[in-house]
Amino acid sequence: MMCSCPRRRPSTERGRTAELTHHTAVLVGVSGVETLLTEGGTQQTADTMEPSSAPAHRGHVLWQRVLLAVSLLTFWNLPTTTQLSIESVPVNAAEGTDVLLLVYNVTEDLLGYGWFKGEKVENSQQIASYIVSSQVNVPGPAYSGRETIYANGSLLFQNVFQNDTGYYTIIVTTNHFDSKAASGQLRVFPKLPTPVVTSNNLNPLEHEDTVVLTCEPETQNTTYMWWINNRSLPDSTRLELSEDNRTLTLLHVTRNDTGPYVCETQNPVSAGRSDPFTLNVLSKLPTPVVTSNNLTPWSTKDTVVLTCEPETQNTTYMWWINNRSLPDSTRLELSEDNRTLTLLHVTRNDTGPYVCETQNPVSAGRSDPFTLNVLWQEITPALSTGAIVGIVVGILVAVVLVAALGCFYFLARIKSHSCLQNNRVRCPPASTPGHGPSGSSVSLASQSDPKPAVPIYQELLHSDRDIYYGLNHKADVVSSSLPRNAS
Repeated sequence: MMCSCPRRRPSTERGRTAELTHHTAVLVGVSGVETLLTEGGTQQTADTMEPSSAPAHRGHVLWQRVLLAVSLLTFWNLPTTTQLSIESVPVNAAEGTDVLLLVYNVTEDLLGYGWFKGEKVENSQQIASYIVSSQVNVPGPAYSGRETIYANGSLLFQNVFQNDTGYYTIIVTTNHFDSKAASGQLRVFPKLPTPVVTSNNLNPLEHEDTVVLTCEPETQNTTYMWWINNRSLPDSTRLELSEDNRTLTLLHVTRNDTGPYVCETQNPVSAGRSDPFTLNVLSKLPTPVVTSNNLTPWSTKDTVVLTCEPETQNTTYMWWINNRSLPDSTRLELSEDNRTLTLLHVTRNDTGPYVCETQNPVSAGRSDPFTLNVLWQEITPALSTGAIVGIVVGILVAVVLVAALGCFYFLARIKSHSCLQNNRVRCPPASTPGHGPSGSSVSLASQSDPKPAVPIYQELLHSDRDIYYGLNHKADVVSSSLPRNAS
């Protein structure tokens, strides 16, 4: 059966195109399959282009339906409200995963489905169509090879990309050429990489430099957050955040701004935290001072620990002894950071002076010389047993001699005093040349001293008196009282 229809201009409304000619009728956008009816009632599809086995009268019926559908589609608008709805599962998809656009409230007696990219129904944006009777997916111009339409009308996306994000529209057509449409949104987010904190200045100078920390990399639809010492940012006029929070500015850094700093990134499908980042804030070093745990150590006994004060970060410590670098010695030990110097069993040669030096990239300093007061005691050599015995014997002999001399002297004193002061005792005369002891005799009465007699013990008590003077005086008295012989 041939259809003679007047030629009409193509009619397009919201992306749907209907075109009629004298010999053909083409329907585009109903089910995603272009149906071509010829005069002989032959039905072909643009996808397979295979002849249909349906009888001619069926083609006539289809032809009438097509004309009716065309007339309807020419003036048809998408309904603004419909029970047909679409839900994305999951709502927020991570890049590289699968997403299902699930269709709800699909009616029965269906002819097929058509899926389009965007909120408008345009032939160039048709992804695929599904013919219910044959259960066949027919690709469209926007088909990427990753989409599949199921019998219930739902659309599966495999291995979604960020550029798949957007709205998608389904057209549901019944066997009576009734059509419904609905749109749903697909949201795809990247899996965020682990962020990294970078700085514009790795060695800022305290109170002088400003540091800008950046959370890398920059990604869209990402929330940035900062943490200092595992806490959120404090309120400070020296801390400034960029509009998207991706950069943190520290004005005039101090030694308290070393951190560590951590940046965190989040999006609807993933989150990540950077490794801690610590600032190396440099400061001008103070003059160092050497301190000691023992100011007066004993030689060969005590161990001394010298410390270079104060302790500062990012500082190099060096030691000098007698204006020279440390010698190689098993008695000298340095700490891991060289800040302490240990002297094992100090000796008199370890007095110093000692000087410690500090350095960092911006300054350096040297301490005043420090001298140790090492105490020591000289030990005399031990005497032998024979020498000790000899010394003891010598001391005893000396004591005996002194005692003997003292006794002799004491007895002599007693005898001399007895002769001179006791009238009852006659002292033997001294022998003189030419005079014998029998030549004359002197009575004790004539030799009496008018001076009263004094006991000998009183004379001994008065040590200031000249004993010899007394003896000589008494001798003169005796001699003057004796008779003189004629010459």
